[in-house]
Amino acid sequence: MSQDRRVVITGMGVIAANGHGLEEFEQALRAGKSGIRYFEYLKELNFSCQVGGIPLGMQEKKKEYFDSESLLAMNEAMIYAGIASIDAWKDAGLEVPAVNSDYVNWDAGCVVGIGLGGMDTISELIIPRVDAGKVRRIGSTGVEQTMGSSVSAKLSGVLALGNHVTSNSSACNTGTEAIIESYYRIKHGYADKMVAGGAEGSSKYIWGAFDAMKVLNSDSNAAPEKASRPMSASAGGFIPGSGAGILVLESLESAQARGARIYAEIIGASLNCGGHRMGGSMTAPNPTSVQKNIQMALQSAGITGKDVDYINGHLTATMADPIEVGNWSKGLGRGPEDFPWINSTKSMIGHGLGAAGSIESVAAILQMYRGFIHPSINCEDLHDGVKAFEKSIVRELKSAEINIVAKASFGFGDVNGTLIFKKWSK
Repeated sequence: MSQDRRVVITGMGVIAANGHGLEEFEQALRAGKSGIRYFEYLKELNFSCQVGGIPLGMQEKKKEYFDSESLLAMNEAMIYAGIASIDAWKDAGLEVPAVNSDYVNWDAGCVVGIGLGGMDTISELIIPRVDAGKVRRIGSTGVEQTMGSSVSAKLSGVLALGNHVTSNSSACNTGTEAIIESYYRIKHGYADKMVAGGAEGSSKYIWGAFDAMKVLNSDSNAAPEKASRPMSASAGGFIPGSGAGILVLESLESAQARGARIYAEIIGASLNCGGHRMGGSMTAPNPTSVQKNIQMALQSAGITGKDVDYINGHLTATMADPIEVGNWSKGLGRGPEDFPWINSTKSMIGHGLGAAGSIESVAAILQMYRGFIHPSINCEDLHDGVKAFEKSIVRELKSAEINIVAKASFGFGDVNGTLIFKKWSK
């Protein structure tokens, strides 16, 4: 068993507020198209923030992927994860096996996580019927939809995955962490292919908890497309989002043996935690741990900060944005005069929580593969803390040759993940 295999990306699938599928998502990124919309029901519920990112057309689209019997046992996050995973699997040139076959792919698995998934099932089905003394009316699929591994468990059946199958949960770092864990599994020879990423539903009960924390922007309800404002002086908090981003990771040997198209190579990664010290807490990152995480990823990739061409930031439109940019500067060892290009995909789709890191990884890889950097919208009025880096903040569509991308996520609980993607070359 090889212990240091090269790992490449051969398939991608995405569902976001501004697009479903790679083509639609890419065009939205290029155009700086926001998918943030106003929702009357949030006003009726007395939310301060009444806008959010919810993918359009999913009620009809899901019927193209799953029959009615399957959908009875799937919540919103499971549906998003299922659609994006099937898309990614097919995009990798792989065949979705027949449900009634005995075929199992023992060399393929998945790590697909959620931040707070299953809340729609718990709140709308289980709690009301239990409290009303109608337990028998819950039905037989409640557990399937609410167990922490619901998304990955469903995928194992859809794609006949026989290797390691699990769901992780690491707050805003979930999607990035899932990719990293899958990368390690292939790199160390335990699998040939892994489906990796994160998904998140749009439950009002999830969004309500964040609204109560006063970390959402409540000042842009009348202009939803302007609501998500990373790196802006007028940023008033993040905007909740939902969807899924999925990558198919594969050993280079496996990909080359079947003549697969390769989008990019993962050359380095790192996971760590700040231990809730030195400024870190349940809701804030330890700056030292963030810098160490970036540096550890660079070291594992065998490169220096000078080699990074572009950063797809975590950048949520909170007071942490200038701190993050400063951490990138220290972690890479590059000041404002020599800083890489940087943008925030969240400016268009909001914060997808458990899905954020993987949706943004799809965006980062698409940009490198297609040779562009999308605009980070709504930051015309840069925050004073990032003004020194103005020339590196991409605010208009830019054509660019990108060879190395750094993608990071920094989650509640003081947890961090950094991925280093490299443009594919033989």
